[in-house]
Amino acid sequence: MTKLILRRLLETIPVLLLLATMAFFMMRAAPGSPFDKEKEVATHIREAYEKQYGLDQPLIVQYGQFMGIAPRPDGEIRGLLQGDLGVSTTYTGWDVDELMGQKIPISLELGLYSLIIAILIGVSAGVIAAWRPHTWTDHLPMSLAMLGICLPTFVIGPLLLLYFALDLQWFNVSGWEFASDRVLPSLTLGLFYAAYLARLTRGSMLEVRNQDYMRTALAKGVSGWRVYGVHGLRNGILPVVSFLGPAAAGLISGSFVVETIFRIPGLGRFFVEAAINRDAMLVIGCALFYATLLVVLNMLAEIVQAVMNPKLRFS
Repeated sequence: MTKLILRRLLETIPVLLLLATMAFFMMRAAPGSPFDKEKEVATHIREAYEKQYGLDQPLIVQYGQFMGIAPRPDGEIRGLLQGDLGVSTTYTGWDVDELMGQKIPISLELGLYSLIIAILIGVSAGVIAAWRPHTWTDHLPMSLAMLGICLPTFVIGPLLLLYFALDLQWFNVSGWEFASDRVLPSLTLGLFYAAYLARLTRGSMLEVRNQDYMRTALAKGVSGWRVYGVHGLRNGILPVVSFLGPAAAGLISGSFVVETIFRIPGLGRFFVEAAINRDAMLVIGCALFYATLLVVLNMLAEIVQAVMNPKLRFS
């Protein structure tokens, strides 16, 4: 297990460096400037801004300053290799890591609630559907799951707002101040992934229930629900666990639509605004965070799988 973790961590370093390099050159190649405003800025002011942020230097020098292998305009050598993401060109006087530190907890909280909802609803629906296949207990949850897959979050969110916030007035239309403000955004994200989990769980449980060890346990007199819900679920849940890694990362990184609909001050909405404002360092910082999150969550999913399945530990 220790070798697995160390190997995954070592593989992460070149991947993140490559992603940072690609993001840097893509942002520099994008049209426009971070200093483009509705009102035209005087030439001497623009030149002063570009000199302040090192944008007057050749591209390769800017890349060296970004990575921390070349001195910045203030003469200091600090950059990504030193754990410094630089400063924002939109929010003057703010470091990128300070800005992201204010938004990340909100997006993580929203992702955690959504993941819990997705697991509880999706796994339960899949297990119930596979218990008696081709009956109404199978057709009903799978029909709802197919409906959930077909409806994206930008459709589910407004529908929940119209009914529960505007018609029934049970929740606020927007915000992240009260505990009740977490309900509708979490449901919007969680229901979408619950549909995938339901279908994945059903297929896995149908495959497991026909295995020899399941029939042997039934022949020994063990109750059907215990065989199905304990022995079968432990092996049937393995494909679901492997899906949870990228699903959890997708819940957090893909929350910018929900954050926009419900006016949540999270990192996803912040990421989109940074791209619109051509704030290169902020965009790169958000991209690196999402990439690191995806790698870490996939690694955690592998560890959980190895704990649940001894064959994976030996391999």
